Amino acid sequence: MSSDPDLDDIVRAARGDKRAQSSIIRRHVAKLHAVAVRMTGDPAAAEDIVQETFVRAWRVMAKWKPQAKFSTWLHRVTLNLCYDHLRKRRDLTGKALPDHADPAMTPVEALDQAERVAAIEQAISGLPERQRAALVLCRLEGHTNIAAAEIMDVSVDALESLLARARRSLKATLGLDKEAEHG
Repeated sequence: MSSDPDLDDIVRAARGDKRAQSSIIRRHVAKLHAVAVRMTGDPAAAEDIVQETFVRAWRVMAKWKPQAKFSTWLHRVTLNLCYDHLRKRRDLTGKALPDHADPAMTPVEALDQAERVAAIEQAISGLPERQRAALVLCRLEGHTNIAAAEIMDVSVDALESLLARARRSLKATLGLDKEAEHG
């Protein structure tokens, strides 16, 4: 394993250093929140999930054994909490549309884009949890396949299979597979 950029802060945070704790939070909160929002579709739930992730991190801080990067562990905890949230709430509909339009677009173009974005978001939210997680981590959050596989605790081959199934499902749901046949 390569050296973990969080290791010094982990040691200091475990001793109660508030600056080290703040540093860890600042370094990871935005990415964890983005994953949680994309997985749950609910910004308020995402905030709760990220907060619980850090609560769990502080509980294990003194006993942390660097088997994987701390950021990988944080993402894994966040993902597991998202899975728990989604299992409790099987209703995955009702995502809000963006509340502002691109000023460069006409109202008709803005509506068309908003409808397309909503359709894509709904299609993503309809994916099975593991396919959605793979897609969110790799395509939306920019993790490498290797890092995403580690976060999800699967092999790279399994991750790539999840991504392929997610893409096929999205194409079918959005009608893109038919366009390719006729285009």
